Amino acid sequence: MLTKSFILELFSAAAMQRWNDKIRPVELKELDKQAHKMTIAYFLGKFEESREGFDWLEIIEGGLFEFLERLVITDLKPQIFNRIKEDRKRYEELTKWVYKKLEPVLSPLGGGFLERFRHYFSSADNTINKRIINAAHFYATRWEFGIIERANPTGYEIPEIRGFLQQRQERYYDLTGIQQLALFEKYRNFLDLCGQLRFQYRWSHINMIPRTSVLGHMLIVAILSYLFSLEIGACSRRCFNNYFTGLFHDLPEVLTRDIISPVKRSIEGLDSLIKAYEKEQMEKEVFNLIPPEWHDEMRSFTEDEFTSIALVNGAMLRTDTDVISSRYNEDRFNPRDGAMIKAVDDLAAYVETFCSMENGVKSPELTEARLSINEKYRNTVIGGIHFPALFGQF
Repeated sequence: MLTKSFILELFSAAAMQRWNDKIRPVELKELDKQAHKMTIAYFLGKFEESREGFDWLEIIEGGLFEFLERLVITDLKPQIFNRIKEDRKRYEELTKWVYKKLEPVLSPLGGGFLERFRHYFSSADNTINKRIINAAHFYATRWEFGIIERANPTGYEIPEIRGFLQQRQERYYDLTGIQQLALFEKYRNFLDLCGQLRFQYRWSHINMIPRTSVLGHMLIVAILSYLFSLEIGACSRRCFNNYFTGLFHDLPEVLTRDIISPVKRSIEGLDSLIKAYEKEQMEKEVFNLIPPEWHDEMRSFTEDEFTSIALVNGAMLRTDTDVISSRYNEDRFNPRDGAMIKAVDDLAAYVETFCSMENGVKSPELTEARLSINEKYRNTVIGGIHFPALFGQF
């Protein structure tokens, strides 16, 4: 069962500054870094799906576990943290301390989740899944460093950081995705495009504290959708689809900006017009940046993302979570709980309003948004998940 304390722990990363000892032309937040890291992990993972030992759920959970660890050790400079990781005994002591700090927040998620969290940090780093996560981590950090370096060309530690990141990145040149990024500008452009959503804020017309980027919001939706998938006993492919639909569902907004619901509803037909434009621009600007064999999957993540579906007899069936759970909860049906992801999307928006109001920002728009979302889910139960109880915690 997801709790208020766990969800707020995730949202706390929206206020965590990165590179806060360097000149920064833009704000760099921990939530955004973790989100960008997972879009990169998806890109790298797609090239390795046929490798022995590859497991999407291990990549999803590994990314989440490292995110949770980062929430606790955020005050440690990366140089110090990396030195600690090189000393196995000290790193084990650190991970035990992290586990102890997070146990009260994580325990409602169940013993199995807690055990996987504990095991992750004591297991070997040379598995294909961990190597993908680590490569994504360093690529995302180098991407940020490119921004920092331009603002601090002769700054303190800049040459050392550049050398360290280059050295670490070279460890992953055996990964096909890293090789492809070195060879093809279009692939680098795709990850740059995803990264651009770090600088596009939600609720941009309203004062919010903290501000959440579109990319950060997408990671929150992905994580919560995945954890709800575990709660309802979803098969592996269903968990994959729910997570990555959450992670990419707002990708078209890099082409249209975040258009709030009242504006979409203000003119009849405007919402469908925006959707059509998003589809057209995705075909023109995004799909030519990724391999053609990924297109159908990316379309399912970004075009009809809030529809619950299953692949039955070669045709896509529109259905609901209860039917999927009873008939199609197997990998071969490629199921996805769109309605649940939409509810999580709205839950994330609701929590954003809660956090802002807790930080002293009040406005008629925030009050109206809270009332509207709360009313929408007043009697909603999806797959046994009682959303009124979840909203009631906030």
